Amino acid sequence: MPMAEPSAPLAPFTFLVGTWRCEAKIKSPDGTWQSFHAAWSGHYILDGHAIADEYRMFDASGKTVVLGVNLRAYDSTNQSWNIKWLDALTGRWTDLGPERLGGVKIDGNSIAYIFEEPMVDHAYTRATYTLHSPTHFTWQGEQSDDAKTWSQFMVVEAYRDGT
Repeated sequence: MPMAEPSAPLAPFTFLVGTWRCEAKIKSPDGTWQSFHAAWSGHYILDGHAIADEYRMFDASGKTVVLGVNLRAYDSTNQSWNIKWLDALTGRWTDLGPERLGGVKIDGNSIAYIFEEPMVDHAYTRATYTLHSPTHFTWQGEQSDDAKTWSQFMVVEAYRDGT
């Protein structure tokens, strides 16, 4: 059965649909940056009412160090996003951008949200996507222990495959 047209409220995240090659950098506790290769792949699911985007990151030896999927859907009744991350390596689900932490903020070519961090030693992560062009976006992760003061700890530069 052919998929219906994607749901209009998904428009802010449709740039994720497709395949992306990525270069990720993570800031070490000593302030140095470590580089990783990564891949991001997104597609519409559930007859175009949601987006599933898979992210995987590899260390220098090629070992997968991050593997998971985001599920993104828009709740038109409450006018809010439901975004969940499934960490495939641990089996843990995380709510991304819950309303109690400010929800999902869309501002021009940027999308940002805050979530409680289940994987690392800080309490909160603020994720910001910045769309530079149809073939390039940046994901920036900032960390905080109080959800007020933020510092950058991760950057992913994503380039559409074939470019």
